[in-house]
Amino acid sequence: MAPVGGTAVQDHVALAEIELCCELIIAASAARERLSMESIDEVLRVAEERDAREG
Repeated sequence: MAPVGGTAVQDHVALAEIELCCELIIAASAARERLSMESIDEVLRVAEERDAREG
């Protein structure tokens, strides 16, 4: 049983991964066909991450 009283630990990396998975699920459910690799990269903001690392 989890302790009561505000001792929750937040894993920010896990929360970010869950958010990205949710965004992929939403995009896939809205698409009429399978998402292309380019569409997946767009949802996951791959280009933005790459630019941020290089910039």
